Amino acid sequence: MESSRRRWAGLVFISIAVSLIIVDSTIVNVAIPSIIDDLDISSTQVQWVQESYTLVFAALLLVFGTLADRVGRRKMLLIGVVIFALASVAAALAPTGELLIASRLIQGVGGAMVLPTTLSLINANFRGHERAIAFAVWGSAIGGMAALGPLLGGWLTTAYSWRWAFGINIPLGIIIVIGVLLTVTESKDSTDSRRIDLVGALLSIVASGSLVFALIEGRVYGWWAVNTRPVIGDWTWPLDISPIPMFFALAVIAGVAFVVWGRHRERMGRSTMLAFDLFSIPSFRNGNLAAMIVSLGEFGIILSLPLWLQNVLGFTALNTGLILVALAGGSFVASGFAGAFGNRVSPVVIVRVGLAAEIVGVAGIGLAIGPNTGWGVLVPLLFIYGLGVGLATAQLTGVVLKDVSVEQSGQGSGTQSTSRQIGSALGIAILGTVLFASTGAALDSSLSDQGVPEAQRVGIVASVVNSAGASIAGLAADPATEQIAEDAKVAFSDGTRYAAFSAAAFLCLGFFATLSLDSGRRPSEENAEGEEKLVP
Repeated sequence: MESSRRRWAGLVFISIAVSLIIVDSTIVNVAIPSIIDDLDISSTQVQWVQESYTLVFAALLLVFGTLADRVGRRKMLLIGVVIFALASVAAALAPTGELLIASRLIQGVGGAMVLPTTLSLINANFRGHERAIAFAVWGSAIGGMAALGPLLGGWLTTAYSWRWAFGINIPLGIIIVIGVLLTVTESKDSTDSRRIDLVGALLSIVASGSLVFALIEGRVYGWWAVNTRPVIGDWTWPLDISPIPMFFALAVIAGVAFVVWGRHRERMGRSTMLAFDLFSIPSFRNGNLAAMIVSLGEFGIILSLPLWLQNVLGFTALNTGLILVALAGGSFVASGFAGAFGNRVSPVVIVRVGLAAEIVGVAGIGLAIGPNTGWGVLVPLLFIYGLGVGLATAQLTGVVLKDVSVEQSGQGSGTQSTSRQIGSALGIAILGTVLFASTGAALDSSLSDQGVPEAQRVGIVASVVNSAGASIAGLAADPATEQIAEDAKVAFSDGTRYAAFSAAAFLCLGFFATLSLDSGRRPSEENAEGEEKLVP
């Protein structure tokens, strides 16, 4: 009984750890305007404050997930939390944009240590229907924190300073370290004493990092022809072809080399960064594919909705966060549902129910969006969406890892986390392109119909799109451009609506992808010790 209580107490601190890195990826978004005012950073630096964390985070997930199996999962989690907290101190005290970006890069390293190890610790410490409940709590923490991040960021930025958006990580980090040391048992693969595959690690970093960079920056630099020329110091990109196709090519080459090299080491009996035999497990192979597709649309609304709420409807950062609390509420309710039905309903069925709820919520939000939409219409739809996120995220993770051995859980967790991150980056790239391209096209067409001269029209459209809608308030404050501001609000609402519908379409594809997963349950019964016992 004492051991069981300790495991569940450990789950609380594991969930706080994953909440720490998830909330940091959303809390910064609402603090960006204050950071710009305080540090006087450029638009390029703004992008890197937001994206440097994601880039490093995605590139290192597989490496640290695999290393955790060898050096110890709890140890890797603790090291990651400490690095993350120390980098947060540096970010909170950063006097310049360059130092803030450097701090965010180091935060990404710590975050990449934390996420896959939280998964593998759950996979190692829970069995049977308890694992389904544990993954539900883990998934609800992710969904809830993704929604609470903007609220927390808005409150800290408004009441105190943007620096507290990073400073809040320090006391949380201390709580996590103490709690994990007291409640979480160490686990690792002590049977594998072979050398770590350093070449494979390097290739995986290059492949993941290049792909995520290309997906994030494609809209900025151009998918083929140059939109904006990259500048590093005094050097400017000299070609008319964008660097993005080259990064995609590098990702493909490094990815192929990673597989070839890993297969070669496997045949030689040496260790590999990825256990390729994991993909012979149908639940792991098909589950990763489904997870990647679902991630394309799962958090897409979090990208565009806060911008629309603040820049079109005029809500403050704090009010925007309060509205998004409905999403968190739905996610937390989902954890209770999983606890009640997780041992009686197939996890795959719960995933499908969750995805259906997400589709209804996101599509409903798309239908409701307009320049005069009230918050009361959005709250129930966000709740439904959050309910779906809480059900689908955790249970899909459980499906992916359910047949993975404890010894390989770090590799399996790192792989599925990388799949999700690549899917998320692709989704952000596509949905961001849909949002801003649709907004620009609609506003340009509206202004053209009113006879606005081309030179002025191009400048207005560029201002609205490049500022992500923030310039609308300035247009509305000037009587001479008041009507243009109204047109911009309609155009930005259209772009947000199309982004929501695109997210719903990706979720539909993810739903169909889950049809390849086995929805049957293995007959099992719980023995007196609570271990899963298969019945022939």
